[in-house]
Amino acid sequence: MHWLAVLPPEPERQAWVWRALRFTPRVAWVDEALLLEVSASHRLWGGPKRLLRRFFGSKAAQAGVEWAQAATSLIAIAVLRLAASGAQPARGLLHDPATLPLHTLGAARPHLATLARMGCNTWGSLRALPRAGVARRFGPGLLSALDAAWGEQPESYPWLSLPEVFDESVELMSLATSADELLWAAQRLLGLLQAWLRARQRGVLACELEWQLDLRRLNGVALPTHQRLVLRTARPTQGMAHLRRLLAEQLARTSLAAPANHLRLRTLETTPWAGASASLLLHEQSKGEHLHELIERLSVRLGAQHVLLPLARADHRPEQMQRWVSALGEVGAASRPAGGPYPVDALYPTWLLALPLRLQVEQDVPQFHGPLHRLSRAQRIEAAWWEANLPARNAGQMPAHSAALRDYFVARSAQAGWLWIYRERPAADQDEVHWFLQGIYA
Repeated sequence: MHWLAVLPPEPERQAWVWRALRFTPRVAWVDEALLLEVSASHRLWGGPKRLLRRFFGSKAAQAGVEWAQAATSLIAIAVLRLAASGAQPARGLLHDPATLPLHTLGAARPHLATLARMGCNTWGSLRALPRAGVARRFGPGLLSALDAAWGEQPESYPWLSLPEVFDESVELMSLATSADELLWAAQRLLGLLQAWLRARQRGVLACELEWQLDLRRLNGVALPTHQRLVLRTARPTQGMAHLRRLLAEQLARTSLAAPANHLRLRTLETTPWAGASASLLLHEQSKGEHLHELIERLSVRLGAQHVLLPLARADHRPEQMQRWVSALGEVGAASRPAGGPYPVDALYPTWLLALPLRLQVEQDVPQFHGPLHRLSRAQRIEAAWWEANLPARNAGQMPAHSAALRDYFVARSAQAGWLWIYRERPAADQDEVHWFLQGIYA
């Protein structure tokens, strides 16, 4: 058997439990110590030394925590107690506990005064006493502890397990009156969330931060008991840096109705964690913020309606070849053309007007800051004839959906440069020809 005993700081006890469950399912609290039975799992991690390095994560984390390892849990706890008192460093693997002080054995602590009068000050001296007399005088629990310490009796504890859903709350040390104070207090909850995600091998997609208000009425107006906000990401994550940035952006735009005294963080949606993906392409190995993280952060800062992305559509009309949707919205695969984004002609301009601009015509020549000179042959488009029953043009402007019977040209203006214009071919019952400006070549 191989046991590891850890004495974590009081505020981080829960996080250390979830961290320990990443390495072994046998984790338990015994008195003040967190116990890990790692004999069945240290080979999976490459041996005890590598497991310790992975468990503590860094030398800084290891330096702030007292720990000990031994062949049995009671020896590990005893060495840990000696290290905490400064009597002996908690390092090395102990197999013979005979010389350990008796006060380091939890089962013997209620009987220390009596045992001292009998001359028993070490585990070995207590074990040398007649077993029948010890059992009659102190009960069977003391003998069972000694047998377990020497590995002669199996050790069993109520093992801890992870909750199915992360839902943790914390009482604030002082009332939070600003978003910055809430963000500072939420750091601990985010650290717990990361430990839970890693132990459960899951990534978070949505979580909710809720704070409890300390006042029920303000200036005679009833207040809600809680305020909350929801954080969502496009891809599952275990890193807290992105969630912290999103939280900071949302809190900066949230006004507290009253001072807050409690914080609560819970997960709304998680998914199995597939691990960080790596690519052999050099341009995908660059460090920094991912594109979806930048889009999410800008959408929170500027508003989702101001951060858009183009969605290709299967339509020959230039103004209908794409539509702009919120970058945070879900774009269904069914809305995309089966063959991928619609191909764009090389002659298409880089800038399209929101609505085609009707041009004046003088002697059959379209005008825009002077006469326009056509530089290309006509490119004919006939599309959306099935929409011919929609309302006709209003005041010379093209509606959002209408049949297109057009001849496109590349034209040049002496003042405006290269333009993209089209001539609308009249219907059978019309004689007038209309010209429109639709694009500009930058």
